[in-house]
Order: sequence, then C-alpha cells, then structure tokens
Amino acid sequence: MDLSYQRKIAAKILGVGESRVKFDATQLDRVSSAVTREEVKRLIEDGIIYAVYAKGNSRGRWREFHLARKEGRHRGHGKRKGAKAAREDPEIMWVYRVRKLRSYLRWLRDHGTIDRRTYRLLYRKVKGGVFDSLASLKRYMRDHGILHQNIG
Repeated sequence: MDLSYQRKIAAKILGVGESRVKFDATQLDRVSSAVTREEVKRLIEDGIIYAVYAKGNSRGRWREFHLARKEGRHRGHGKRKGAKAAREDPEIMWVYRVRKLRSYLRWLRDHGTIDRRTYRLLYRKVKGGVFDSLASLKRYMRDHGILHQNIG
C-alpha cells in the first residue's frame, strides 16, 4: 500500500524529512485511511506516526582526545606536520621577544642600573636582532660588565 501522501503530510507537521517519518507496523490500515491533515495529526498524537531521532556523530572520543592534547599528549615529533615556522609564526615570536627585551631595558634605565647611553646602545642591538632571548641579553651585559650578578 502506498503511504507516500501520509508520509509527506506527517513530515510537514513534524518538521522533519520524509525519511525520518515512521509508522506503527500494526496500525498501517489506520494510516492508509487517514487522508486529511487533521487525521494525520491525530495519528501523530496517538503515537502511530512518529519521527525517528536524527543520527549524529558522537563527540565523546573527540573530547577525550582533546583533553589529552591539552595536557600535552599526542604532540610529539611524530605528530608534527608543518615546519616550525608554520606551527608558530616567527614574526609574532619576534614581536614578543623584542617587547620583553625593551621593557627589561626600560626597567634597568628607570631604576638607575644603566645610564641612557648604555640603554640606547643595547636598544639598538635588540632592534638588530643580536639577542636570542632575555637570558642572552643578560649574558651579554654580564660579560661586558654592564650588569652585576645579583640584578635582574
């Protein structure tokens, strides 16, 4: 028996696709006799016509995996695909490094540890990319007698 009309009406009423509309197999004669919208609505209320739940992909495994990644798992050399520069932008890292070095030099100047002339000299060296990190700046200052062991 052709129930495509009832399926189409029920899909519109339920607000789902026709493939999700199901009929109670024991009550198919009642379904086939329902020709008006009101009759189909009544069958839906009685539970003879119903919509199955839409299936979706479970995100449980994804959540578990990403919690592990937050803790640092699955991030070793074997999982890395891009170059170092693709994973971490060198320009942004440069900006962070220069800001840190400049703020440290400013702090030293403001606290009287270095004079203005030394500040300008080191500032230019920072701009020129002489120092890889704050530690290398401190090392340079220590080696050249600008900074004493206990400061900074």
